[in-house]
Amino acid sequence: MNPTDTKIKSLQQIRNFLLDMDGTLYLGDRVLAGSREFLNALRSRGKRVLLLTNNSSRSVSGYVRKLADMDLPVAAEEIFTSTLATILHLRRKGKERLFVLATPDVEREFTDAGFVLTDQQPDDVVLCFDKTLTYEKLRTACRLILQGAGFVASHPDVVCPTEDLPIPDCGSMIQLITTATGKEPEIIGKPYQMMIDSALAKLQATAESTAMIGDRLNTDMEMGFRAGLTTILVLTGEATVRDVASAPRRPDYVVESVADLIDQI
Repeated sequence: MNPTDTKIKSLQQIRNFLLDMDGTLYLGDRVLAGSREFLNALRSRGKRVLLLTNNSSRSVSGYVRKLADMDLPVAAEEIFTSTLATILHLRRKGKERLFVLATPDVEREFTDAGFVLTDQQPDDVVLCFDKTLTYEKLRTACRLILQGAGFVASHPDVVCPTEDLPIPDCGSMIQLITTATGKEPEIIGKPYQMMIDSALAKLQATAESTAMIGDRLNTDMEMGFRAGLTTILVLTGEATVRDVASAPRRPDYVVESVADLIDQI
């Protein structure tokens, strides 16, 4: 599905690009066709790039290493995760003591940001995409929430796309804890306002000059709709042509992959 000539002209005017990673630039450890060339084209044409991901299973430094291993060199300043948005939000609220369900890599990101990680009277229970999740962590989190701790989740994605099949993500873990406690979390990542506000502030960009590229209608595109961004859906991850046809709102562009955008930016 190709954009119209009018849309191509407007796309060439976009100066800032927010790019999802999982399902957009790669799946698992496999780089998707055109990703390297697309990133190179953006930079060579003077566009500003921020890789914007809900996936909170890795720290920023972890993503830098992962991308370098896939020959997609990206600076730490070009990556913004739902973990970072969560950290900024908790700082603004004056929170200090947290019980965090996260991988060790992401736990370090919280401690490096100055938070005390504890299971003794934390201000909040913070749920990330914890690939090291255990029953004991879940039991402790539920106990603390029932005792009055706040409940914050980094993002709402129910599954994470992989080369094989989708795997349970933070949204699935939210449902488990909410079912056990009756408590809904405050959610930070895409499509919520805190994520886009933080991303635009990092780029010092306006919504009118920015496009969101991603593979999910309910997070990437929904955030773009809410914020007034140009929305570009790729079909390399979660969303399908059938999903687009039945969606209440269609993205500005629907393309097979980022490779289709190289000549249009």
